[in-house]
Amino acid sequence: MNSLISESRGRPGDDPIFTINAAANARKAQGEPVINASLGALLDDDGSLSVMPTVFEAFQAVPAQQAAAYAPIAGDPPFLEAVRRDAFGSGSMFENSVAAATPGGTGALLNAMMNFLEPGQSIYTSSYYWSPYRIIAGHNRRGVETFPMFDGAGAGAFHLEAFEEGLVAQLRRQGRALVILNFPCHNPTGYTLDEKEWRGVAAALGRASEHGSVALVVDLAYAAFGTQSPSLWVDAMETVCDRVAVLAAWTASKSFAQYGARVGALVASIPDPAHRADVENAISYTCRGSWSNCNHLGLLAVSHLLTDEGLRARVAGEREALVSLLSERVDAFNTAAIARGLIYPRYEGGFFVSVFTPDATETARVAAVDGVYVVPMDGAVRVALCAVSSADVPRLVDAVSRGVDAANLSKDKAHA
Repeated sequence: MNSLISESRGRPGDDPIFTINAAANARKAQGEPVINASLGALLDDDGSLSVMPTVFEAFQAVPAQQAAAYAPIAGDPPFLEAVRRDAFGSGSMFENSVAAATPGGTGALLNAMMNFLEPGQSIYTSSYYWSPYRIIAGHNRRGVETFPMFDGAGAGAFHLEAFEEGLVAQLRRQGRALVILNFPCHNPTGYTLDEKEWRGVAAALGRASEHGSVALVVDLAYAAFGTQSPSLWVDAMETVCDRVAVLAAWTASKSFAQYGARVGALVASIPDPAHRADVENAISYTCRGSWSNCNHLGLLAVSHLLTDEGLRARVAGEREALVSLLSERVDAFNTAAIARGLIYPRYEGGFFVSVFTPDATETARVAAVDGVYVVPMDGAVRVALCAVSSADVPRLVDAVSRGVDAANLSKDKAHA
């Protein structure tokens, strides 16, 4: 007799992306010249994981007795204040904010779903999204609804009209909405909203709030690797924060190149004091009912990195070097992809870019034959440029282009 409950049976043992990564690494271990563009971790050009020396110094400097002690359930107050300021700046959004520590950005997303949606309701996000959104939602009795991310065919602009239309429709059905937008440097497409688009999103959220309760989560996972000032989205959301709960899923995983430390936070800007206190209690309660408390070593070290001006400046310099490394790859990709006629969204920075194709599985299969591993999605393949040296970008683009050509040929034959 199977002791698992019915919904837990037959689940995959690993995330599909990690499965692709394992296949690529197996071939690489046999000496093949593999390009592994599957996993979202920033690598140096020699294939080693990019790290920030100052970050490790801060971790090593935490006294053992402090690191070994339990962290407060919601996180240490200096950490919470530091991440609130890092997310929202120093204006009214910061002054009206509360936060709770979470195990990475994933924990922040889970916390938001648990507290801003009823069981059985669905988050609202773009048609291209980080696939664990659906896993996190489904595991907690929530669903996912999407809107077409781009207007026009293929690499259009952000589809603001579809965003608002779908949001209003969802509010009419379920009475509330939790919108999750992963900008800047969207995973998986690489797209970043410009100032006009941020303003348009804010205006749409404000109008939609007339139909029900609206909360927005800005997933900041890759924001530190973009070219855009964080004040752009904050300034836009300040115009509607009296009608919309504005949340940020903050994480040290990418911005401090500390994927394994699992340090994050859910930050919420709520103008009304009574509502703000209620939100603070709710998100702390969820911490206790899930992971209890977070990695204290990580919280203390990251707090120090955010508040000590000398360390903060050193980290900024080390991060800028990594941003420059990534920007070289972005430039190389744009040059090669345009030359090959690939269709993909506007790409200015970030770990990923997506190339549109009529058959993503076929495109990924053909690329893998050439030793290039990318992640198939619905209508596109995701390319993790964060893990590909600039010198390897032309070969990667050639392999993906051949994959797209094969997918188009299969499509043409099917319609012949």
